[in-house]
Amino acid sequence: MSGTGALCVLRAADRTATVWKNGGGVTREIAAWPDGADMDGFGWRASLAEVAADGPFSAFPGIGRTLTLAEGAGMDLTVAGVRRLVDERFAPQDFPGDEPTDCRLLRGPVVNFNVMYRRGVVEAQTAVVRGALAPAVPPGGTLLVVALEGSAVVERAGDRAELLPYDAALLTGPLDCRIRTDGRAAVVRFTTAAAEGRAPA
Repeated sequence: MSGTGALCVLRAADRTATVWKNGGGVTREIAAWPDGADMDGFGWRASLAEVAADGPFSAFPGIGRTLTLAEGAGMDLTVAGVRRLVDERFAPQDFPGDEPTDCRLLRGPVVNFNVMYRRGVVEAQTAVVRGALAPAVPPGGTLLVVALEGSAVVERAGDRAELLPYDAALLTGPLDCRIRTDGRAAVVRFTTAAAEGRAPA
């Protein structure tokens, strides 16, 4: 499909830092849907979180999370009483956003790429890629590309976006695109229940 979708570049330099919902850290929102939704009304949200101290994560009822360690040695998490070691960079990990989660830093501060999505409304799949990828974005679909290490290039018919570290590109279908990175880029595919033709759960 060549399509008539859109590509929007989201620069890291344009983001502002906000305090976590529970006051225990700082996050920079990359993108959210619906556009402009607050922390209680989003269908999906992607952000970069800076964690500088041990403590609890904010709880988000009905939300699934995918966390990818981007910088630092990692975290020793306890999710609903179960230990979860996050010590490998660029390895997405899924866990529930509504379970009590405590964090102990392993060796100093970290930066996490964080994707949250409302279960039954949105499905989100996160992968971290190297080299080249040529995904198709279907009608009603959304693809978010974030340069986590090094630079990346996102191309579609008539458009080309060069991404520096933590820059992002938001693509809405239908369209074909090509992604190339000399480092690592997160690629998140969002699908809404409406786009799949089913009612929200």
